Amino acid sequence: MSARKIFVTTALPYANGKFHIGHIMEYIQADTWVRAQRMAGSQVNFVGADDAHGAPIMIAAEKAGKTPQQFVADIAAGRKEYLDGFHIAFDNWHSTDAPENHALAQQIYLDLKANGLIETRTIEQFFDPEKNMFLPDRFIKGECPRCHAKDQYGDNCEVCGAVYAPTELINPYSALSGARPELKTSEHFFFKLSDPRCVQFLKEWTQDGFHVQPEVAAKIREWFGTRTNPDGSTSEGLGDWDISRDAPYFGIEIPDAPGKYFYVWLDAPIGYLASLKNLLDKRGEDYDAYMADPALEQYHFIGKDIITFHTLFWPATLKFSGRKTPTKICVHGFMTVNNGEKMSKSRGTGLDPLKYLALGMNPEWLRYYLGAKLNGRNEDIDFNPEDFMARVNADLIGKYVNIASRAAGFIAKRFGGRLGSVGSDGQALLAELHAQQAAIVQAYEDRDSARAARDTMLLCDRVNSYVDANKPWELARQEGQDARLHDVCTTCIEAFRLLTIYLKPMLPATAAQVEGFLQIAPLSFADAQSLLGTGHAIGQYQHLMQRVTVEQLDALFALPEPEKVLPGGEEIAPTITIADFARIDLRIARIVECQAVEGSTKLLRLTLDAGEGRLRNVFSGISSMYQPEQLQGKLTVLVANLAPRKMKFGVSEGMVLAASHADEKSHPGIYVLEPFPGAEPGMRIH
Repeated sequence: MSARKIFVTTALPYANGKFHIGHIMEYIQADTWVRAQRMAGSQVNFVGADDAHGAPIMIAAEKAGKTPQQFVADIAAGRKEYLDGFHIAFDNWHSTDAPENHALAQQIYLDLKANGLIETRTIEQFFDPEKNMFLPDRFIKGECPRCHAKDQYGDNCEVCGAVYAPTELINPYSALSGARPELKTSEHFFFKLSDPRCVQFLKEWTQDGFHVQPEVAAKIREWFGTRTNPDGSTSEGLGDWDISRDAPYFGIEIPDAPGKYFYVWLDAPIGYLASLKNLLDKRGEDYDAYMADPALEQYHFIGKDIITFHTLFWPATLKFSGRKTPTKICVHGFMTVNNGEKMSKSRGTGLDPLKYLALGMNPEWLRYYLGAKLNGRNEDIDFNPEDFMARVNADLIGKYVNIASRAAGFIAKRFGGRLGSVGSDGQALLAELHAQQAAIVQAYEDRDSARAARDTMLLCDRVNSYVDANKPWELARQEGQDARLHDVCTTCIEAFRLLTIYLKPMLPATAAQVEGFLQIAPLSFADAQSLLGTGHAIGQYQHLMQRVTVEQLDALFALPEPEKVLPGGEEIAPTITIADFARIDLRIARIVECQAVEGSTKLLRLTLDAGEGRLRNVFSGISSMYQPEQLQGKLTVLVANLAPRKMKFGVSEGMVLAASHADEKSHPGIYVLEPFPGAEPGMRIH
């Protein structure tokens, strides 16, 4: 029988921030499954990538003073320490802004269009009058039209899971400026998900009992029912999917529509294929031939918050562009702390992955603890510090590692580091361990690592009972019992090797240490049906794992030091010298004229006299607070030696000083500085 060929991905993290513990949980689950598959002989390609496109990236990059490409690259540079730290072994990590993704996304779109599933429509879309841009769905918030939860995003509700158009939101507002958005018309491109071909395929694909978990299939059935349209009417079945966005937008341009870009959720999952193609190209393998293999299996590990995109849009996109559809969508729940409490750094319930590693906490404690809770179903799991310490210390130290530590010393000191023969009772014990191989391998296959951990710990209990019954420490003190001591300790080492095989997908680094100690090749599941045998030499035993301590957990969940924030909402900037300050030329200036700027809802044009014998133009974003006539004739403070800046509306020759709160939404307002009477244009501020 030929080896299985499997292509595995995790959800692509959005490239606007560091990994959080939810990412790490998903990656550990997928990595554990991949390792188990490889131990079973499967050929697996395990890839990931950064989700690099969309308006949020564009906006965050602008605030950081970087290009979107540089912003994304800087985020990507920080991924390795997380992945290496928790022994998460992707074969490739790529980006959706890579050339492979641009080419694949554009070709898939053209294939869908050729299949009659793309159409254009003129739609009404929300426009932020303050930011002067069409708003992406995720930057429109309001009340869910289905369950009426507040502060939900413009594309789907995180409370009830409903999917809707942004125009369906009740009391919408811009998440960028807080302004009430205006409706403007724009031509958009739609994937006709309501086409009978798509509906029929998706009903069969999602409800066949194979591709998704039963609880996920039940949720999907709701989306085939009655839905409310933006105009208030109702329709049956799936709505069409808007796959385009208007410039300005950081993304992949639609090939036959200049100035239009793919919605990020169209090109993001195609990033799975792009990362795979990049990997295969680097190896010199044929991507098209690999994907054309009918035996290839395709698995996606995702969280329950993105079910819609992966169980409706993604399989339909693949199917009707003529590509292989996923074998399984593996959905997990969220992670909470302390019996269901949401993660919160400010309340000391946040679990920071890098802090965990920085404290010297063993990454395999977390791998095992999460593995012992994940069961293959779409269920939330809870991280409880007391339970974590008890589970790790009892299972990994008290049950598993303890077996080797109780036997290895006797083998080294009394028997030259070589194993002996196994007696009848030892053979019966090892036969019990052999017999569990198929069930444990199947548990991993089903992503039920909790059952694999549970069954393995029951076997550990059985081995420890054997140790307690035979008491090797007492046999070592009795004359004439060397053969029995050798037998018992050999049985323990052979059992320890079998238990290591069963735990290896969750504990890869520990397993590697054990392989070194036992002086054997990397373990696979097939090795569970054999023994090391009489005369096999083992190495010097080194302690494999320390216990979790209360002090470590206290430090992990310690509340952060409160920030020293002034009433203005910002910390004092780093200290500068008088020389630094002297470089800034602050001058008194009179506002000779003030005008609104046509085409801008934010700017005023200030004509300033700074005592130079000429007038300057300065553009200032203060129109929300002042009418032009309020400022005309007033004195203010000008940064006179600021480099001129070319803007859409003209050249700005400096900057007037104004004060505002750091939290503009809670404390709106910007206030121009005005000197006391007696100051004159041209005077320098010292």
